[in-house]
Amino acid sequence: MPRRRGLSVRMKLTLSYTGFLLVAGGLLLALVWLFLLRYVPAEAISIRGDWENGMRGPGTFIPGRYDLWRAFAPKAAILAVFLLVLGLGGGWFLAGRMLAPVARITEATRTAAGGSLSHRIRLPGRADEYRELADAFDAMLARLEAHVAEQQRFAANASHELRTPLAITQTMLEVARSDPGQEVGELVERLHIVNARAIELTEALLLLSRAEQRSFARDRVDLSLIAEEAAETLLPLAEGRGVEIRTSGDVAPAVGSHALLLQTAVNLVHNAIVHNLPEGGTVEVTTGLGPDSAQFTVENTGPRLTAPLVATLTEPFQRGTRRIRADHAGVGLGLGLAIVKSIVQAHDGVLLLEAREEGGLRVTVALPPQR
Repeated sequence: MPRRRGLSVRMKLTLSYTGFLLVAGGLLLALVWLFLLRYVPAEAISIRGDWENGMRGPGTFIPGRYDLWRAFAPKAAILAVFLLVLGLGGGWFLAGRMLAPVARITEATRTAAGGSLSHRIRLPGRADEYRELADAFDAMLARLEAHVAEQQRFAANASHELRTPLAITQTMLEVARSDPGQEVGELVERLHIVNARAIELTEALLLLSRAEQRSFARDRVDLSLIAEEAAETLLPLAEGRGVEIRTSGDVAPAVGSHALLLQTAVNLVHNAIVHNLPEGGTVEVTTGLGPDSAQFTVENTGPRLTAPLVATLTEPFQRGTRRIRADHAGVGLGLGLAIVKSIVQAHDGVLLLEAREEGGLRVTVALPPQR
């Protein structure tokens, strides 16, 4: 909102320095007056000379308190004027030097507000309050830049992915319009499949957004129970593909959203089943407590993966080896591990992906344990 223009911080500091000097000078004069001049008589004392050794000596004059004050007052006034000028000039200079880092931070803020998040302050010098503020601001700009870039990339990919089912629907409807004799049942079935895929994609995007915004309640959860629930949910899918699910481990208490962590476990186990060997594959789900974390690990057999490919699997809409499928809900959307990554980060946890030497993938979720 608009505000009335006031004194600048530099002017306020200058006036503060000047006022401090004047007050210090005034206190010094008061100290002299109270503790020194009070021992001087108020009136002047004159003593006439006396004869000594046959000669008349000069008289003695002792000035009084007011005589000394009349002699000292002009000098004190000159000193006050000097302190005023020194306070204004020196205070203005010192305030400018002290506020120079603030000016750089302000300029960087304006630059960032204009949309340039690549700008950095990089304030030189040793660590102090200004350097800490500048370094924290640079770190915030770096996170914002990375977040905005990720959001832009995500929005572009999401727009492309959502446009695909709509374009397919439009094409099928145009074909049906040009061919009125086409069987309606087949068209309805194909439209149902495309529409279901669009709904799954939209729900996945909403879940991803919810995890990124951290808009969820945190409760006490046990990762071992969540792992068992996810394995039981996906057991029919594993049996249909000839994949064996093995669960083991100890109690792993943590704090978080049961629904989101269950979604994490379901996504990991589902990916482990789908991207497994055609027959005779296995999925091992283990839980336990580490030195400083509650851990949930999913391993699967499958084709060998390269390190560069593993590094990209958590990117939204990234499809790794044999990920383009459409025979189960959510398969082929490329959002499974992206959702897992966002949920884990929202729980202040760590997601670790490792390619197994014998083939397949090992995914470990480490969450802060329940204290």
